[in-house]
Amino acid sequence: MTDRIASDAPAVDSHSAHLVRSGGTSQPAVAVPDATALSGGEEIALVLDGQCRHARVGAGADGPVIRAAYDTPGDHAVVAGEDDSVGASTVTNRLVEWCRRADRERGDAVELDEIDPGYHYGLRVPGERAVYELRDRPNESLRDIARGLDG
Repeated sequence: MTDRIASDAPAVDSHSAHLVRSGGTSQPAVAVPDATALSGGEEIALVLDGQCRHARVGAGADGPVIRAAYDTPGDHAVVAGEDDSVGASTVTNRLVEWCRRADRERGDAVELDEIDPGYHYGLRVPGERAVYELRDRPNESLRDIARGLDG
């Protein structure tokens, strides 16, 4: 049985955040609150509607932002043009999809739940409750090997 934790559990820190415009796109991004353990450059697990996605925390004009969430960690490389084995047009930004389904747009509030600080987060609409499956952090030595194989 998988361990689960609710967004309103005492072990989960919920942070009020807002969707912002980031960079030259019109797509929404999550402005990461200062109270989180996140800064730019980190790769995190981000749960959207019960589905675990992969996101990178980037540097925004006013602090760290989450611009996108993808199905696999490698999708970031495809979109960034670092991996041309699959076209970027075949990769879906799940954060943008979530915003549409949740009727959220730039300027709207969201809740960023800190499940495992620095690694595992959940995003939800304020006032809604979510239940998250707990995830183990990836083994760093295996992660380094995988990065080496990816080039």
